[in-house]
Order: sequence, then structure tokens, then C-alpha cells
Amino acid sequence: MIKSPDSLCKKLGLSFKNPKWFVLALTHRSIGAKNNERLEFLGDAILGFVIAEALFNQFPKASEGELSRLRASLVNQDSLAELARKHNFGDYLILGSGELKSGGFRRASILSDALEAIMGAIIKDQGDAAAKAWILGLFAERLAGLSLDNWQKDPKTRLQEYMQAKQCDVPVYTLITESGLPHEKTFKVDCSIELSDKKVVGMGISRKKAEQQAAELMLEKIAKDSK
Repeated sequence: MIKSPDSLCKKLGLSFKNPKWFVLALTHRSIGAKNNERLEFLGDAILGFVIAEALFNQFPKASEGELSRLRASLVNQDSLAELARKHNFGDYLILGSGELKSGGFRRASILSDALEAIMGAIIKDQGDAAAKAWILGLFAERLAGLSLDNWQKDPKTRLQEYMQAKQCDVPVYTLITESGLPHEKTFKVDCSIELSDKKVVGMGISRKKAEQQAAELMLEKIAKDSK
């Protein structure tokens, strides 16, 4: 059963003057002509600009090429889908019966499009400034974790280097589940480290991507715990 959009709206710290914009943002094209594609187009545009400006200000010595690569590391389908999964977007998506049966609520492309559509919905409901503020809040941790020295390193490498610097054992990744059709599988992997008694769980369209997400989540946990 699809959960109420209102609860997701509150989880995301949003309040819409016209809630129909938010509902539309969660509506996939498999429902019909009235869907989130136009809002996704709008959200994609402002997301690219907001992240570009944030990186421009954060890295005054970075070249155009470095800024482009940094932006690409944040604004891509997998990154956006990870953010959507953090808030269990799949429980709120409004999908046609075919997409529901085929597991569309887990698909990275559908999740990332919905997140961008929400950004577009905020523009239509509250304006550019509100959308910009929400996007910056959403990406705050990831922006803070970037540096010109390590941006090109994948999360697993960064986590392993961190553990080695602490003279600890390397992280352990364990496959929990593998589900879905052969051409659209979803993998779930947990990551555990010597410094914490709590595990984190990553998901992805391959085991490698699931491990990368788990490593990213563990790095975020380490950053939070150290504050």
C-alpha cells in the first residue's frame, strides 16, 4: 500500500501551499499523462545550478574541469537515488500497476527523477529561493565531505584509508539479499568496521554499487559521531 505523501513531506522538512505539486512530483509516467516528468525537467535544471554555485564558492582555486567532475560526483542518478532511498521514497511513489509489479519503486532512475521532481515542485509552489535552500540542506553533508584531494576516490577506498590511518582492520562487507529480475536486480549489503558496533546497509543495482553506498553511509556516520 502506498504511504501518504504528507508523511514524506514532513520527513523532508517541507510544507506546500498547494500539496498537489508534491503529489504530482511523486507520480510516475506509468500512471498517465499527468505525471512528474515536467517537474523533473525543472528540478534537474535548478539542482545543476545550485550545486555548481556551491562548488564554485567552496573551491575558489578549482579549475573548470575539477568543478565539473566534483558536480558529477554529486549530481548523478546513483547519488540522487541513494538520497531518495534514505527517505524510503519507494514507499510513497505513485506508480502504474506494471511498474509496481516489476519493482519500479526500487529503480534508481525512477527514484532520482522523483527527487528532482520534488525540487521542481518547490519552485512552482514557493519559488527559486526556497528550492535552493532545500537543495543546499539536502546536500550539506556531501558538500562538506568533498575535497580536491579525495573527490576522485570512491567511498570504499576512502573508508579503507581512514581505517588504515586509525590502525584498524579493513571494513567488512556482507551480502544480505539479492532480489529482482535478472536485468534489474537490487543488492543489499551491510558494512561493519572495528570502530563501531553498528552496521550500515547499502543498496545498489550491483553488489559493487551496494558496497560503495554502504561505505559512503559509514563515512557519513563516522563524520556525525566525531562531531
